[in-house]
Amino acid sequence: MERKALVLFSGGQDSATCLAWALERYEHVETIGFHYGQRHAVELDCRKVVLARLKEQFPAWAARLGADHMLDLALLGQISDTALTQDREIEFKESGLPSTFVPGRNLLFFTFASAIAYRRGLTTLIGGMCETDYSGYPDCRDNTLKALQVAMSLGLDAPMVVETPLMWLTKEQTWRLAEQLGGSALIELIRTETHTCYLGDHTRLHRWGYGCGHCPACELRRTGYEAFTKSEAA
Repeated sequence: MERKALVLFSGGQDSATCLAWALERYEHVETIGFHYGQRHAVELDCRKVVLARLKEQFPAWAARLGADHMLDLALLGQISDTALTQDREIEFKESGLPSTFVPGRNLLFFTFASAIAYRRGLTTLIGGMCETDYSGYPDCRDNTLKALQVAMSLGLDAPMVVETPLMWLTKEQTWRLAEQLGGSALIELIRTETHTCYLGDHTRLHRWGYGCGHCPACELRRTGYEAFTKSEAA
């Protein structure tokens, strides 16, 4: 049976790496993105560029890359009072979670993705969630996604597998995985064309990519890239 997957592709470093990972392993890969009123909506423009560049630079992957889906989840932004959906300062709450946490975001993303996958005959959902280098979001945890996999499979009465290839990797290891998958060409594509910065700053290109340079997402990306390049030079 043909192996088919749907990748939750935001336009950021992690999901771009997961997309490359899927294209190496699955015969047919489709992508899905979500517009939910995020401050860093520039990532949605990056999605189009990355998809086009992947097709141009990696012919073998281009043959496997299928349809791209974009869903409007503006309602999520309307019910979320967070630093990721509102113009407010990024800070840590008493719970220990940063104000960038959007409650229910990944739960909704996977639920909608599973509906698309069911209709399209895709049996695997792939996301860039990670427990090693992350901001503590509870909907990124391995246990959360395993439970969601069971719930979706039962609710659809069809197997729906959730794959998270970055779950136990550091950001340094994520850069290394990208290099293993697509060499220096993929590293450069991710560095210059993806977007991770929570504040949506896509005007300053650093050695590690675009971003404000000080938000939690930029810090993780920068420290991971520096560790990766340091180990490469050693």
